[in-house]
Amino acid sequence: MHEIEVMTTASLGDTSYLLVSGDEAALVDPQRDSWELLERCADAGVRIRYALETHVHNDYVSGALEVRAATGATVAGPARAPYAFAHLALAEDDEITVGDVTVRAMETPGHTAEHTAYLVLDDPEGPPAAVFTGGSLLVGGAGRTDLSGAAHTEELARAQYRSLHRLTRLPDATRVLPTHGAGSSCTAGPVTRGHARTTTVGDERRANPALTPRDETAYVAARATGLPPYPAYYRHMAPLNRAGPAVLGGVPVARRLSPAMVAGLAGEGAQIVDGRGRAAFAAGHVPGALCEELDERFASLVAEVVPFGTRLVLVLPAPEEACEAEALVQLLRIGYENVAGVLEGGTDAWAAAGRPLRSFRTADAAELAARLDEVPALDVRPARPDGGVPGTLAIPLADLPAHVGALPRDREIWTFCDTGRRATIAASLLDRAGIRVRAVTHGGAAALPH
Repeated sequence: MHEIEVMTTASLGDTSYLLVSGDEAALVDPQRDSWELLERCADAGVRIRYALETHVHNDYVSGALEVRAATGATVAGPARAPYAFAHLALAEDDEITVGDVTVRAMETPGHTAEHTAYLVLDDPEGPPAAVFTGGSLLVGGAGRTDLSGAAHTEELARAQYRSLHRLTRLPDATRVLPTHGAGSSCTAGPVTRGHARTTTVGDERRANPALTPRDETAYVAARATGLPPYPAYYRHMAPLNRAGPAVLGGVPVARRLSPAMVAGLAGEGAQIVDGRGRAAFAAGHVPGALCEELDERFASLVAEVVPFGTRLVLVLPAPEEACEAEALVQLLRIGYENVAGVLEGGTDAWAAAGRPLRSFRTADAAELAARLDEVPALDVRPARPDGGVPGTLAIPLADLPAHVGALPRDREIWTFCDTGRRATIAASLLDRAGIRVRAVTHGGAAALPH
């Protein structure tokens, strides 16, 4: 018999799983920051035998090597995955054992070429109790097939169609345990049925829209349109995971930086990222800083506007020590490792050192609605299902850094989105460029005339 613990990383829309049988375990698609889980298993006398990968991840840095370094576990994964490090390659019908449980590989290409699902069998001759589906069969959807490039998209979409229908021939009661879910850009379209992370084969066969196309050609045609752009940092993840990311052994401690040190680093090209709230940022921030409020979306929004590999300096909300680990872990999950340190004492210390702060004005959506005919307004939403607001300029936030230089400088630009979050980040980008800006920090496009 076995138990399966479900561990969701909401900021990435992903789920990892701990399969336990007796005193042995396998950790499936582990996040990089699995250190607390490993300690908990050790305290409970559970030995992690395998770090099991369903595919080469495009959306986060794998924690498999962290697990191996900490526990001696074997890293196991798809036989067709071109990993540059030692691992156990699992092809169709290959098996490993975890306690009394058999885990059997089932090749399911589509989301990636090497993608492999894993059947969980309490009895090797009986039906599977569960299947780890990674980025193939999801709750109300399927993994997207365009992450390996346009040249492979159709081939992978056809493979995904076959993999999905192969998985749905499993018994109805089989638990479906996907890695990707709501909030992940690895999903092809929105998932359904709320934010459920797991499901069953029977439920998906009855209700999953990805299974409705009548044949492979129809499936490929349906998947060829409507996919939103994926985050720019994705293109760095697969090469990093294939090569094998650096083993950290825990959350690093950030260096404490003085105002003079921060100024020097900024002069050398480091990007200051301010994790305080939008109102505090607008009222006073270090020149050149970007506003990236520290919540579960922090790192993903940093990645929208800060190029991968950029050296970072963090300005954190008080108390800085409590926020530091959260900020660093989120950044490390997606490979933003080049953190020079934290401005000690934040903007208070900056001002106390006699260094000026910058600021910009803010507004709410009602104020913009009243002045929409007289002020230039910039819509930075990633998508515009309403067709956009007439008379406004539309540039998605992720594209804005490349277009800042073309924006007018003779008038104050008002930035808006749906909630004020991206509008404030956009305002900080414009402010960094010396453009007069006002951020609509509360409310957004829904309150504007269409």
